[in-house]
Formats: sequence, C-alpha cells, structure tokens
Amino acid sequence: MPGVASRGRGRRTINEINMVPFIDVMLVLLIIFMVTAPLITPSLIDLPSVGRAAKQPDRVVQVLVGKDERLSVKSMDQKGDGTQVRLADLVAAVRQAQAGDPASPVVIAADKSVKYETVVGVMSELQKRGVQRVGLSVQLAN
Repeated sequence: MPGVASRGRGRRTINEINMVPFIDVMLVLLIIFMVTAPLITPSLIDLPSVGRAAKQPDRVVQVLVGKDERLSVKSMDQKGDGTQVRLADLVAAVRQAQAGDPASPVVIAADKSVKYETVVGVMSELQKRGVQRVGLSVQLAN
C-alpha cells in the first residue's frame, strides 16, 4: 500500500519504491551462494595429449620451403635435401614421391624466415590438386 502524506487540506500518495524487501532477497541469495560454492566439485576436462599416435605412417613425403622460397620434395627413403621443383610441378613431384599411395601424408616444412603466405600457398596448391593428408611440420621450442 503506497504511503500517504498529508499536507494541508488534501492527502496525496508518495511514489517511492520500497527497497527493504529487495535488499532482504539479495542478502538471502548471497548467503545461499556463499554456502553452496565450496560444495560444488569442479568438472574435469579431458585435454588432448601429444605424442600418442597409434602408429607412425610408413611413408611420409616432405615438401621443404627454403629461405629463398625454393621448393624441394623429399621422401623418407631419400637422403639429402630432395629434388628441387617449381610450384607448377610440385603436385607431380609429390605424386611421384608417394609412389602410387595417395593416402601417404605430405608434410610441409619451412624455414622460420619464410613468409607465412608462401607456406599457405604451397598447402593450398596441394589441396586444390587433390593431394590428401597435407599437414605442417612444427619444431618444438626448448
């Protein structure tokens, strides 16, 4: 019921919000949350782990991007830096290094001074031409 104030002859209502019930409810909620917060057990998150692959692939083809952005293709059984190729001939060289197994993975390894757009361009070219399982090689920092 709104409060009534009398001044002089007439009575008029006072338009104010009574804040006491609101504060009481907030204090009760605060106490409930303070009591129940320590009782809640934190949930466990399953994070992926590194280095637990089921099996290393038998044959991996590496595409090496040098400091001068020259490309070379190297298979696991090949020694040295691999055969130098142009970007236009890259897919043919990769398919030749895969030796008829299109499911063998292709790993792109680049020097750290090479522009990122060059590496992405090589990856995009391989994926556009239908080479499956293209990935990037990373070196762990010590």
